Amino acid sequence: MHVTETGWLRQLLATRLFAYELPVDEFRPHEEVGGYWITDQPVEAIDRQVINDLIGRHADAGIELRITPSIWPFWRQVANSTVGFSGSRLRNAAPYPDQFD
Repeated sequence: MHVTETGWLRQLLATRLFAYELPVDEFRPHEEVGGYWITDQPVEAIDRQVINDLIGRHADAGIELRITPSIWPFWRQVANSTVGFSGSRLRNAAPYPDQFD
């Protein structure tokens, strides 16, 4: 599941991403943080793909995409659960409310 705030919907619709294919042999799993791969050497991209229509790509991949006025009530529930999670760009979210409903 991916969650984004209503205030970012226009940017999500207009975003064009670049996905770079990198040489696999140069990378190893990060020892402390699961899911990340790192290298100590500079690498050259093998290929670059342009990715448009992010909402359509979510649908095609079967990824649930939630649009919410504030991410914080959802974030609080996830952070207090046993579900594995990560949060990217939370500093760009709407201000953290003093109180939750």
